[in-house]
Amino acid sequence: MRPLLIVDGYNVIGAWREASKKRYTIDEARDRLAHKLAEYGGYKGVEVVLVFDGYRSDKSSTTQEKLGPVTVVYTRHGETADSYIERMAVQAPRYRVIRVATSDGAIQNMALGAGATRITSRELLIELEQAHQTGYVAYSRAQPVGRSPLMDRLPPDVREKLERARRGE
Repeated sequence: MRPLLIVDGYNVIGAWREASKKRYTIDEARDRLAHKLAEYGGYKGVEVVLVFDGYRSDKSSTTQEKLGPVTVVYTRHGETADSYIERMAVQAPRYRVIRVATSDGAIQNMALGAGATRITSRELLIELEQAHQTGYVAYSRAQPVGRSPLMDRLPPDVREKLERARRGE
């Protein structure tokens, strides 16, 4: 299962100096961020979910668009990006490597509590720029919670049997 990066879209755009310096419109900033994340996700082999608030919109349902390895999500009316991100992180399997990119302290704490790692918006923007310029980004500085280096070295069929045994199946 590919690692998952969940991105708080407006939070990252708010921290993006280039967007404010070049005076991107909000639509332009959303598109540029989605394309940067698609490039990054394809290069790193990471699934990316980019979440934007639809809290004040009039949409009655959440909408999703696919852009390569990126799923762009616009939440429905009355739902914040924070609540969508929280639900995704909590519902993901514990063995999946998940990173949440936001500078919102409450969401960072929730991500850590759900077993994910967190990265600030500025750190993500630096990673995106490094990946674009040099083609090198260290995906994770710390070993994710619940992961074992030994498990990574086992053949897939053995890992699957061990996972079923752990679940009591």
